[in-house]
Amino acid sequence: MSIIKHRHEMDLLWKAYKYEVMWHSQQSYNEIREMLKGQCEYRDVEEAIDHALSIQPSKGSVINTFSHIWGYFKKFCSASEKALFKKLKAQYLIDRIDTHTLIFFIYCMTRYYDVTYLKESTLIKNFSIANRSFK
Repeated sequence: MSIIKHRHEMDLLWKAYKYEVMWHSQQSYNEIREMLKGQCEYRDVEEAIDHALSIQPSKGSVINTFSHIWGYFKKFCSASEKALFKKLKAQYLIDRIDTHTLIFFIYCMTRYYDVTYLKESTLIKNFSIANRSFK
């Protein structure tokens, strides 16, 4: 496999998983970004992603990722969407809602505004509305 093709495949893998990795662990996200700046193998990146996804997300990593992804919408969202973002963030921090509610909001915003880059993220692609039980 050529070096360019190999690099392209690693970049596609990272593009798909980076927000899900960030959701689980900001530290792992940073480590993988650094790994990709140097010489690394596809398998090394894949293993680092698998390890990151095995980490239980912390409130900090969830809120950080939720806020980071919100950046895609904040310039063109409605006032009510902005208010809902703030409300969901606050409610999550006091354990009134769970992570699925946050992902559902991101999922809906991504679909509504047709943000292709986010639609390709595993955090969005793997979210299943059918398996969500609403309270």
